[in-house]
Formats: sequence, C-alpha cells, structure tokens
Amino acid sequence: MGARLGRVLSTVTGVIPESARVGVAVPRNFERIRAAALHSFGEHGAAATTMRGVAAAAGVSLGLVQHHFATKAGLIEAVDDYVMKLVVSMMSRPLSEPPVDSVAEIGNRITTMFSEEPDVVAYLGRALADGSPIGARIFDTLLASGIARWQQRIDRGEVRPDIDVTWAAINGLVLALGAISLRPHLDRHLAQPFMSPQQLERWQRAVDALLRDGLFRHD
Repeated sequence: MGARLGRVLSTVTGVIPESARVGVAVPRNFERIRAAALHSFGEHGAAATTMRGVAAAAGVSLGLVQHHFATKAGLIEAVDDYVMKLVVSMMSRPLSEPPVDSVAEIGNRITTMFSEEPDVVAYLGRALADGSPIGARIFDTLLASGIARWQQRIDRGEVRPDIDVTWAAINGLVLALGAISLRPHLDRHLAQPFMSPQQLERWQRAVDALLRDGLFRHD
C-alpha cells in the first residue's frame, strides 16, 4: 500500500486519462494533499480524518492544505470529484465491438481498478457502506452504464432477449461491490488476500463463468 500511495502522491496525470481531467494543470501539492486525504478517508473514514493529519501525511503544512481546499468539506469534495472521474473513466466506456469478449473486457476493467487503485477501492467501499452522497452517485452512475451495456449486448444478439436488464446490471454490481465490502471476510477464506493478483484473477474467472453460463447464449 505504501508504494502505491507514493506513486499516487507523485502524479495523477498517469491515472486519469485526458478526457477525465480538468483543462488546467493541477499543482503538485494539491495532488499530494488530495492523495493523502483519499488514503485516510478510505482507511479511517472522513469523520475520523483531520486536516492536520492529512497535512502530516502529505508532508505539507496545515496552512497549505487550507490554502488549496479552505475547509475539510472542500477537501472531501475534491476527493469525491477525483474518485468519481476515475471510476467513470474506467468503467463507463461503451463496450468494444465484437469479437472482443465483453464479459472479460468488463472483468479486466474491474480487476485493473482493484489492483491499481486500492485507495480508491477502499474509499468506494466505505462510501457505499456509510451511505454517503458520493457512494450513491457512483452506484447510480455504474448502474446506468451497466444497464446500457446489457442493452447493447441484447442489441448485438449476444444474450437472451428475455433477460431482466435492470437485474442483470444490479447483479453485476453486487458481485463487484459486494467483494469490496466483504473483503476482510473473503481474506479469511482465501490462500492469499483477495486483492492479490492470484485471487483477483481467480475471482474474475469465476464471475465471468457465472455470467456466461447464466445469461449468455450457447449456440
């Protein structure tokens, strides 16, 4: 986790694609503070995080945190916006055209986010459990894009035309977001932590097989 946090603190331009970035360069100290806040929010929750603690974690003064974000509410808003843009940029793109395996494509996007963005995943899991506004926003956005993907699959003839599109999308979210929320319990039953490369690959294979066997044609 420490090495990953260091990479996040050093730059954000390699994480968010051009389409998801604002039109101006973000100051390096802004990035450092936001990344430190994201890590603390995910590990301890926003309520238990202080501006002074974020400043210490980022290696800057409290005054500099206040200069960039003014208040704790401003810091939370900046983290929320960052997480929202990152999740949308990774998960809401339309499916690639056939013959690309659309189930594996989405599975790869999810496992990539899990492995490369652990602080975002931790924050997302806490936001969903706490019922925070950002958790609701992300869930609604992911559900809408999931419904659109399943409809795209129906239109392309990949799946049975009689499936319940809404529940197909919800079930996919439950499989992914449920794994985030239940990660400590999953870790107790796996040979390696759930977020390890071996277990993420194993999880994706199992989920892909479940979706294909339950919903996809076998022509």
